[in-house]
Amino acid sequence: MQDHAEAGPASPLQVELLPVLRDNYLFVLHDGRRAVVVDPAVADPAIAWLKQRHLELVAVLQTHHHSDHIGGTPALLRQWPRAEVVAALADRERIPFQTRGVADGDRFTLLGQPVEVLEVPGHTRHHLAFHLPLQGELFCGDTLFAAGCGRLFEGTPEQMHRSLQRLAALPETTRVWCAHEYTEGNLCWAAAQRPGDGAIAERLTAVQITRSQAGPTIPSCIGEERRTNLFVRAANPEELAALRRSKNDWTG
Repeated sequence: MQDHAEAGPASPLQVELLPVLRDNYLFVLHDGRRAVVVDPAVADPAIAWLKQRHLELVAVLQTHHHSDHIGGTPALLRQWPRAEVVAALADRERIPFQTRGVADGDRFTLLGQPVEVLEVPGHTRHHLAFHLPLQGELFCGDTLFAAGCGRLFEGTPEQMHRSLQRLAALPETTRVWCAHEYTEGNLCWAAAQRPGDGAIAERLTAVQITRSQAGPTIPSCIGEERRTNLFVRAANPEELAALRRSKNDWTG
């Protein structure tokens, strides 16, 4: 892994999605030889996948400290002890095995692709997102979900609103790789809040078809979130807070 200034010509990376636990996803980026894993809740599926394809793990990206995002990292490091772990420098106490602490605005190169670090607090105090601008990929952990957002465990509505607006300002074709399969539930709730919204209804129908066939609804894209995500569409922190309370209490 290099500093951004040292980057050479970028080649497209493959992004693979691996479902783990009940509704988590971990992601693998690779160039056919080397690989990066994002938010490994558990290690065994990632280890098996990488070894089957003879890929060398060179880095792990951690968006935040929750166990269903970092739980597999120690075992991955036992298999590939030279791999770097990129995480929030401000969260070193809760992600102690990080080897490269980063903060908002930092840039580095990963498998030939530039990566931008975005601080997006709200779900946790020190939540990060990793943006690959040339390839148009966003790994946003539990801040932005497809048609939803994370619960406010440590942050404020003001922080979450600011974070979501920051992510929503990325190019609309940016692919959104969020870490949970919550899309159908998020859209059922959104449709109940906005029964006359055709864009939400259309997306819900498409998602229900995908899920009926056991397919993933991830990745989404920024343009889709602008159109159909009520949290992204919230005009201010107060509206977002009311929506978040509604979603927390929803049992539909």
